[in-house]
Amino acid sequence: MASQNEIRYLNPPTMEVRKKKYCRFKKAGIKYIDYKDAEFLKRFLNEQGKILPRRLTGTSLKYQKKVAQAVKRARHLALLPFVTDLLK
Repeated sequence: MASQNEIRYLNPPTMEVRKKKYCRFKKAGIKYIDYKDAEFLKRFLNEQGKILPRRLTGTSLKYQKKVAQAVKRARHLALLPFVTDLLK
């Protein structure tokens, strides 16, 4: 019989290795986010047209604010929809 503090598994526990998130704007050296480029801004929206949070995209706070402002401007000019069923 195994000792009381020994734990045995049928399969060894797997450790998920996640890739480090990085800010694509800092890495590429982008300083200005163009609100007229709707295809680029669609990368930061989900299927309903909502802006994705920083924890999912890996964008830094500085650039997340710029992305949000650019998306809002594009929505106001009807380059992006406010809400949709399937955006992508």
